[in-house]
Amino acid sequence: MYQVPSQRDKLIVVTGANSGTGKEIARRLAGAGADVIMAVRDAGRGDAARQDLLAAQPDARLTVRLLDLADLSSVKSFAEMLLAEGRPIDALVNNAGVMMPPKRFETVDGFELQMGTNFLGPFALTLRLLPLLARTGARVSTMSSAVAMVGRIHFDDPQWQVRYRPTFAYAQSKLADLVFARHLAEIARQRHWTLVSNAAHPGYTRTNLISAGASLGRDRPRRQWVNRAAYLFSQSVESGAEPMLYAITSPDAFNGAYYGPNRLMVGATTLIRPPKSARSTDLGPRLFALGEELTGVSLPT
Repeated sequence: MYQVPSQRDKLIVVTGANSGTGKEIARRLAGAGADVIMAVRDAGRGDAARQDLLAAQPDARLTVRLLDLADLSSVKSFAEMLLAEGRPIDALVNNAGVMMPPKRFETVDGFELQMGTNFLGPFALTLRLLPLLARTGARVSTMSSAVAMVGRIHFDDPQWQVRYRPTFAYAQSKLADLVFARHLAEIARQRHWTLVSNAAHPGYTRTNLISAGASLGRDRPRRQWVNRAAYLFSQSVESGAEPMLYAITSPDAFNGAYYGPNRLMVGATTLIRPPKSARSTDLGPRLFALGEELTGVSLPT
């Protein structure tokens, strides 16, 4: 198991910290001494997760804050609160997401749910928090997915209004996350920031992400064969969180890198070669321009 180095007195924001990999990341960061902001969209679940973590680690420094990445006004409020407090952020963990709802849903801002929650929300959040990140030697680590390898950014229809396909809409959002992380790393280099931007993917990890997405719009949770097979061909939350923990905390993790399991979907953390679809030199600037246009949030000058 990866041993998280001391994070004493560091401030780290973890989105989606009430369950799954986000909760495990928060647990291990707090255990290493970090002040962890658990950014969650449901206060009750966030408080329950915090109490659960405190039961095992009474000295953990955990604060629950409301953040709904599917609502740009919530993103703005959350960022403005941290900016007003003024404390530099040592790491931002863009972990929260939704996966493959069978029907097409929209965020309150009119974005396809996966594109809005998985990419546009984290995009706006990161850019809004850059004043607390860019000049402190901080890290921004963004959760992608192995499914990104089959993704394509549909610039002609990024919201899947013509023909919604759950798997490919999810793949698009996760490819966007990876491209975003890599292009932010390039921007940091160009602007001579000490910021490190990298990405990770958890492989096939046993969380509620798959079943939660598949249950959206249904009266009862959908029991898909892939959910049952997950227990045979997947890994624990503890293992699935490790690529992101490495990206956030390892002294060897570097700008623009991509980390994941060494056997595609399971295994020890290793450096991953991004898929060809993420290595196009013009894709990052195009995606950033799209993100700025849709969210109304731009890079600080």
